[in-house]
Amino acid sequence: MGFPEIRMRRLRSSATMRRLVRETTVSVDDLVYPLFVRPGEGLKEPIPSMTGCFHLSPDLVADEAAVVADLGIPAVLLFGLPEKKDEQGSDAWLESGAVQMAIRAIKQRVPQLLVVTDVCLCAYTDTGHCGLIRDNRLDNDATCELLAKMALSHAQAGADIVAPSDMMDGRIGVMRQALEKNGFPHVAIMSYAAKFASAFYGPFRDAAESAPSAALVEAGLGDRKTYQMDPANAREAVREIALDIEEGADMVMVKPALSFLDIIQRARQQFDLPLAAYNVSGEYMMLHAAADAGLLDREAAMMEVLTSIKRAGADILITYHAKAAAARLR
Repeated sequence: MGFPEIRMRRLRSSATMRRLVRETTVSVDDLVYPLFVRPGEGLKEPIPSMTGCFHLSPDLVADEAAVVADLGIPAVLLFGLPEKKDEQGSDAWLESGAVQMAIRAIKQRVPQLLVVTDVCLCAYTDTGHCGLIRDNRLDNDATCELLAKMALSHAQAGADIVAPSDMMDGRIGVMRQALEKNGFPHVAIMSYAAKFASAFYGPFRDAAESAPSAALVEAGLGDRKTYQMDPANAREAVREIALDIEEGADMVMVKPALSFLDIIQRARQQFDLPLAAYNVSGEYMMLHAAADAGLLDREAAMMEVLTSIKRAGADILITYHAKAAAARLR
């Protein structure tokens, strides 16, 4: 049978019909909103490279978290900036660190909101790298131990989920063991399992003040390609995800999202764990730039982007669009 017996347009005849037969739906329940926390008091400073995003001090971050919770968004993802940077990134596991203080403030104000914390040293080290640099190389195993200290400090402050984004080999196993041995078996690990060395991180690196140091750039050691994945590799991404699951990850993530929808789809087909995708800063600002230039409808494009990520197979959408999307969905 064919036309005219089959008319595909019958199922597109009205908005209500399209709602009835829609295959993929984005829900507020899918969203996670990232927040940037820095030391200080009374700080709410716009981030110039990221429209609508702010640096917040721990005393004000709970106010923003309350707004997020009121929109029905189930979780926030915290990124921290240190008071000072050093070789190890030792501010990362301080009890008085900005992230640790922010966790406690959020949990006191909106206890039902899930707090996810980014676990990585790039914002804390004076090199801007995600771990310890020794003899002009990143020391993988020593870095894993420091990341476990950071994750444990977040758990002690009250984090629900720790999310290592460093891409060190074996860090999920080290982190899981540290949490278990110290009485935090209930804290989940959301692994940045397939994180690619992407060109779309630029605005975030401004926001997190985490770009590699000028000295390392001059020495030819300024990129993160020895640990973040080659964007050309898909089979390797599947191996990375499988290894993190084997080590004890409770959820896995693909980052970025839009250039890697095929990786999200492969992960969904091969693994049963909750799957997150990070709609990163460059993707976010690319849409804003086009909308500001009058080239597209900002909200329509936002929803199309988020739907595409969900359609590819993601369960969890980490996005700076979360507040705007939640408001539209409501």
